[in-house]
Amino acid sequence: MEALIGELRKIPPFADQPQADLEWFVAQTEERRVEVGGVIVKEGSPADTMLVILEGEFRARRENGPQDGPVFTAHAGDVTGVLPFSRMKTVSVTGRAVMPVRALTFPAAKFPELFQRMPELSQRLVGLLTDRVRNVTREEQQREKLAALGKLSAGLAHELNNPSAAARRSAASLRDCLERLRVAGRSSRLGPEDCGLLAQREEEIRAALIPAENKDEFARVEREEAIQSWLEGRGVADAWKLAPLLADANLTDAQLERFAGAAGTSLGPELTRFATLLEMERIAAELDHSTARISDLIKAIKEYSYMDQAPLQEVDIKNSLETTLIIMHHKLKRGIVVIREFAPDLPKVMAYGSELNQVWTNLIDNAADAMKEKGKLLVRAVRENEYVLVEIADDGPGIPPEVQSRIFEPFFTTKGVGEGSGLGLDVVHRIVKKMRGLISVKSVPGDTRFQVRIPIQATL
Repeated sequence: MEALIGELRKIPPFADQPQADLEWFVAQTEERRVEVGGVIVKEGSPADTMLVILEGEFRARRENGPQDGPVFTAHAGDVTGVLPFSRMKTVSVTGRAVMPVRALTFPAAKFPELFQRMPELSQRLVGLLTDRVRNVTREEQQREKLAALGKLSAGLAHELNNPSAAARRSAASLRDCLERLRVAGRSSRLGPEDCGLLAQREEEIRAALIPAENKDEFARVEREEAIQSWLEGRGVADAWKLAPLLADANLTDAQLERFAGAAGTSLGPELTRFATLLEMERIAAELDHSTARISDLIKAIKEYSYMDQAPLQEVDIKNSLETTLIIMHHKLKRGIVVIREFAPDLPKVMAYGSELNQVWTNLIDNAADAMKEKGKLLVRAVRENEYVLVEIADDGPGIPPEVQSRIFEPFFTTKGVGEGSGLGLDVVHRIVKKMRGLISVKSVPGDTRFQVRIPIQATL
């Protein structure tokens, strides 16, 4: 026993405890040894033992269910397991030795007597419990932030991929167009005297062109076949290649006839050149649209994160909400109709811009999940006395009345296992509270409404 007491005195909470108290403590414990790979604590078993690690090291993680949970490490000198006033009923992780472990196990059933005999040690153990809760909460909050960032990144990658892929396709099409122009230029036998008339016809046709709708695929195919027959009747080579270009340009029979009258024997090369130029105009418009979409997304990302700006500043709530809706477009576009109701006289508020966007993101993300990504989302902002009131409402199934009072508690979630950590609304609550704001929820089936009030002149 003396040797164990000597080892206990090397562990800070026990260092200055009276000899008699340490003798009592050791008498209540059992010494346990676990070799490398052995199980010290097992997931699902009753949480009824405190561990004082004398030698070695073990790591604990969840082995059943989702495998992406945190890993907890305990070293020699740590006091872990069940601590006084812990509400843990069952062990949530499995701990395995990574070095040979020697530990003292103290039964939780003896805690009442421990409080009486060793009150100072009890206070220190409660302090350890407080530190552990604080550390676990901080790690879970960090994981929640990283998970949210991962979801946003995946959505933005998808949103950026569509216009960037379209731009690449357009660039490849432009290369094909340039090659066709080079071939057509070498093949044309049009004389200088005919160029002026042909240029005039081209401008007339260009001014009268109506973009093709192409709503009916069969009608488009029939038009291609008709143009191909017209070209073949005039001896144009590779009519099957040229016909789709002319059909896409939506040239009418009368326009083709006028062009043919001016092009003469160079009809094939000149029609190829003209149709290619029209295609290049369409490609340029597609490139402009695609790059504008990319620019809009990058602008939204900068505004969302308040990149290159001070953390605390005047925030335009309407712009803040619109930016978040752009960032969340990947999740809303499948079947959610967004209804915007913004008062025209909204004042700016003093707030942490990027954190405020995190509030809107969490609330909109939860609403989309509740509606199974199909329904109506209301985003409303009005002035209410000295606050700006923002409402995020969905027409999902609602939040059960018996849990509405708990939804802002840390680790509380109504989602299935592995679908949510229960920290999203806790983060929202803390951010709003930090800004001296208010948040509340009203929910019935078909109308769940989160109301966030941000003071216009906050004392931060």
